[in-house]
Amino acid sequence: MIARPKRRLSNTKYLKILTHVLVIFLLSLGIPFYLTFSLKFFSLKIAFLFYLINACLAAYVFQKSRSRVYRFRREVQDLKEQTNILGEEHSQELKNHAGLQEKINRYHKLKDIIEGINQSLELEAIADKLSEIAFTLIGRAKGLCVLYLADAQAQRLNLFKAKKEDKNLIIKTKEGDIFDLWVLRHTSPLLIEDIKNDFRFDLEKLKSQDTRPIASLISAPFLAAHRFLGILRLDYPLAHFFSQDDLRFLVTVSDLGAVALENGELFQKTQELAIHDELTSLYTKGYFLERLREEYKRSMRQNRPLSLCMLDIDHFKNYNDKFGHTAGDIVLKALSQTMSRSLEGFSPLISRFGGEEFCVALVGLNKNKAMQVAEGLREKIENLKVTLRRQETKITVSIGVASLPDDAKDEDELIIKSDKAMYAAKQKGRNRVCGSP
Repeated sequence: MIARPKRRLSNTKYLKILTHVLVIFLLSLGIPFYLTFSLKFFSLKIAFLFYLINACLAAYVFQKSRSRVYRFRREVQDLKEQTNILGEEHSQELKNHAGLQEKINRYHKLKDIIEGINQSLELEAIADKLSEIAFTLIGRAKGLCVLYLADAQAQRLNLFKAKKEDKNLIIKTKEGDIFDLWVLRHTSPLLIEDIKNDFRFDLEKLKSQDTRPIASLISAPFLAAHRFLGILRLDYPLAHFFSQDDLRFLVTVSDLGAVALENGELFQKTQELAIHDELTSLYTKGYFLERLREEYKRSMRQNRPLSLCMLDIDHFKNYNDKFGHTAGDIVLKALSQTMSRSLEGFSPLISRFGGEEFCVALVGLNKNKAMQVAEGLREKIENLKVTLRRQETKITVSIGVASLPDDAKDEDELIIKSDKAMYAAKQKGRNRVCGSP
C-alpha cells in the first residue's frame, strides 16, 4: 500500500501551535528581565549563557524542522511519481481493455460473418460481402480494400472487388502489385507496418506500378484444399495503421471466405454448364429461348429492331458417314468457334438449337444489316478449312434471316419465319442466305 500524504493542518491546530511559539518566545525574553529587575540575580554571563542555550535549541529545532520538511517534500515527490506511474499503468490498462474488447467484438461477429457469406452462392455476392466485412470491421472504413481472384490457367490475379474510402481513387494495378505477387508466390499472409523500413520490397519498382500512396498493409490468401483462389488485402497511406491482431483476424476471415468462394465457383460452373452446350460451349436451346424472350420485350419497349438468323450445316450427315461421328463433333466445334469470333463485334446471342442447327440473335440490327452480317458469316465459314483424318475439307451452311417488326410480331413467329427462310435457302441450292419473304 502506498502511504497517503498527511492532511493539511486545521485552523484550530494552527492557532495552538502559534500560541505555543509565542509563549516560548515571551518566556525566553521575560525570564532574563525578571531575574535582572526583580531578583537582582541576572548577570551578563548568565544572560549570554541563557541566550546561547536558547540559540542552540532554536537552531536544533530549526534544523529538525528543515529535515522534516525536506523528508516530507521527498515523500510528496515520491508519491507524485508513483501517482504518475499508476496513471500511466491505468491508461495502458484501459488501452489493453479497449483492444481486448475490440477483439471480443470482432470474434463475436464471426457467426454473423459466416451467415453473411453463406447467404448466397453467387460469386459476385460472396466477394462483395467479404470485401465489405474486411473494409468495415478490420480497416475501420479507412484506406482501401481489394479482393483479387486467381486465374489458375494464366497464373495471374484479376481485380474482382474493391472498397475504398476515397471514391475517386483509381486502382491501376488490375493484376496486383509486388505485394500481391509476393503473397501469390509464398501463399502466406503479409503484414507491413511501414513500407520504408521493409527490406523485402523494392520501393522504386512499386512507384513505377502504382501512384496511390501506401505506407502499411495487411494481406491474406484464399486457400482451399491447397488451391490458391485469390487475395484479400487492406492498405493505408500512413504507417503503423495495421497490427498483428488485424492480420490474424483477416486470416480468419480469408479462411472462412475461401470455402465460400470455392462453393461460389462450383455453383458458377454448374450454372454455366446448365446454360452452355457441352460440346460447342454455345448457349443451350432452353436458355437461348429465355434470353430471346427478354430481348424481344426490351426491343418492343425501346422501339428497336431484333433480327434472328437460323443456320444449318449443309450435308452434315456426310461427315459422319465418311469420317465417323468424331468428325461430326470436330465440325461442330470448328463452326461454333468461327461464329463466335466472326460475330464478336455485334454482341450476339448464339445457340446450338439442336443437332447441326444454330440460332443467332442480333439485337439492334434491322433486316438489311442482318442479311449483310449473315452473308459475311457464310463466306468466312465457306473459307474455313477443317482437317478430318488428315484430309482437308470445307463446311458450308444455309442461313435464314427474319426480323422484328418487319417479318414477325413476337419471338415465336420470329423463330418460325427464320426457320422457313433457312429451308428456302436449302431448296435454292444451299450455301446461301435467304431472308423471310
